[in-house]
Amino acid sequence: MKFLEYAGIDAINSALVFETAECKVYGRVEPYSCKAAGADKKLYKQIEIKYDPSNSPPDSTDGPSSSFRNIISPFGPLDQPASRRTLFYLIGTLNASFPDYDFSDAKPEQFRKEPSVSMVVNSVNSTLLNHGNDRAVKELRIWDSIDNLIDFEDSDVYSYNPESDSDPNDEEGAGTLWSFNYFFFNRKLKRIIYFTMRGVSYGAPCEDGDEDDFSDLSDDDVGFASHRRKSYRYDDYVAGEMDMM
Repeated sequence: MKFLEYAGIDAINSALVFETAECKVYGRVEPYSCKAAGADKKLYKQIEIKYDPSNSPPDSTDGPSSSFRNIISPFGPLDQPASRRTLFYLIGTLNASFPDYDFSDAKPEQFRKEPSVSMVVNSVNSTLLNHGNDRAVKELRIWDSIDNLIDFEDSDVYSYNPESDSDPNDEEGAGTLWSFNYFFFNRKLKRIIYFTMRGVSYGAPCEDGDEDDFSDLSDDDVGFASHRRKSYRYDDYVAGEMDMM
């Protein structure tokens, strides 16, 4: 997966890092191309070996693909290549966004296909507004920018809901109070927008650069600090020649 540079992304992500009376909130929006890189090719092969029924011994009753149809999947039957590709894209996006983690063992049932884009937009808006951040919604109009990148009309939305021991947003001692992970996926554009956010208690350890980001803010400015992302190794995800679509 290749991270896509976008001129307005820094302003959006700055507005998604803010403080409330109850917690500190860290959010980010990341656009990715579905062009597979070197780090993705191994993952793709692992998923094919694991879920492609042609790699399994025949079932004496229903044939080699019957067990895969019974696996819970929001992408459709995993004996279908398109379903496995969608799983690959979402796991590849997580690996790109959290390069210190390996999500290759993420299970299909840990993802969910959301009913509609509008429901997700309303849910995120409610989270932002309930935490006092109307600037991101009303002033920066983040959804207009995201729509320009992904085209909501042709997109599906998936969420990632892992167990706490496999959620990078919910590490032991991280002080995470709540979090969400959404993927806006446009198959035609071969593009994914990853939108994640979490609320962290004030007793939790600071993230990289967090003290600098908030220390110089006045009371009026708190909530819209510029947040420096961790130094993610995007060079590991430079697009290669392999396109799975």
